[in-house]
Amino acid sequence: MSETITHECPVCESEQEFYQAASMKVHIGEKVKWHCWECDYGFVRIDHTVDTSETPA
Repeated sequence: MSETITHECPVCESEQEFYQAASMKVHIGEKVKWHCWECDYGFVRIDHTVDTSETPA
C-alpha cells in the first residue's frame, strides 16, 4: 500500500495529498489513518468496509 494518496479534503476544499499516519490489522480488515499535509484533517479507512471521509446522504 502506498504511504500517500490524493483525496478531497473538506477543510482545504480541494484535492490534497494525504500521508499514512498509522496502519493496523483489525478483525474486519486493515485500518489505515490518513492525514492531510496542509491542514492535518484526518480520516480512517478499513479495507472497503469503512471510510470516515464519506459523508452520509
